[in-house]
Amino acid sequence: MTKNPLARLPDLGQSVYVDEIRRGWFDDGTLSAFIDRDAIRGVTSNPAIFQKSIAESGDYEDQISALAKGGLDVPGLYEALVVDDIQRAADLFRPQWDASGGRFGWVSLEVSPMLAHDEEGTVAEAEHLFARVARPNVFIKVPGTEAGVSATRRLLTRGIPVNVTLLFGLDRYRAVHEAYLEAMEARVANGERPDVASVASFFLSRIDVAIDPLLDDVAARGGAFAARAARLKGRIAVDNAKLAYADWRATVTSDRWHRLVEAGALPQRLLWASTGTKNPEDSPTKYVEPLIGQDTVATLPVPTLDAYREQGAPAARIGEDLDGARARIAELAELGVDLDVVTARLEDEGVAKFVDPFESLMETLEEAVRRHA
Repeated sequence: MTKNPLARLPDLGQSVYVDEIRRGWFDDGTLSAFIDRDAIRGVTSNPAIFQKSIAESGDYEDQISALAKGGLDVPGLYEALVVDDIQRAADLFRPQWDASGGRFGWVSLEVSPMLAHDEEGTVAEAEHLFARVARPNVFIKVPGTEAGVSATRRLLTRGIPVNVTLLFGLDRYRAVHEAYLEAMEARVANGERPDVASVASFFLSRIDVAIDPLLDDVAARGGAFAARAARLKGRIAVDNAKLAYADWRATVTSDRWHRLVEAGALPQRLLWASTGTKNPEDSPTKYVEPLIGQDTVATLPVPTLDAYREQGAPAARIGEDLDGARARIAELAELGVDLDVVTARLEDEGVAKFVDPFESLMETLEEAVRRHA
């Protein structure tokens, strides 16, 4: 039987994670089907995903009731719920992890978004969560803020796998990759193996959502401005990602990297996030097709998974039109749109988009505790 398009992506060097987790998936076979039918190699989660899963289903009611009656406070209740889900997912993916020597089969759990600008708090919570989950195939997700980059360096040096999330700009991505390299070099200097897994989650659709209205403003000037802006609309996110991958390729072909490989290092892979399209006129596979390439990961929400299974056309395209990508990014600046300013704003907004559902979930759990205690 011919593989469906999702299941063909690993042949091109790309791993696919599902960007969602629901407790019901363990019992109804959904997650197992993703693995067996679609060759899914991992799961990502975040506070917004857990807010939706816990607050909008009855799957957790019995456990919430039992824990609340046992006197567990709201933070402890939240941790118990999410750790259970992450452990079950990690156990389901563990055979992949074992068979691939730790390359595939990863599940991500994020530190509290309230710690996004708190380096010490992030390190402490990441260490606590990794020990609490007690599964080797779990990434601890750390937001790629300035504090998060420093925390990531420390965590990787200590041997904790990290998924660095909320990356939008090339400068921040470069800082994250440098932190990874420095951490692995520190492990070698300490006589430890530099084989701690990590991914860097680079966001896509949110960039176009932020840039396109600015290009509409440019187009409103009329004349040549309108034509130039039209050429750039809907293209900057993919171009930005391709340049990030080009940076990654430059690093992994360097003498510095080869020295780490000889000591046992693994590449910190780029992970494409925010891959669901926001513009209804766009193809649902817009942020998948152009970014397929060796040593990449794509985390896809369920609608995007379904769409790619039905209409994907897998091919390794990530190295195509790099000169065009550079030219379009340069033209964006010529038109007065500062990509660095936009990506810095998106980082701040990204943190807020996790804080809000996290606070909402805490309120939901507080109400549940009062109801069951």
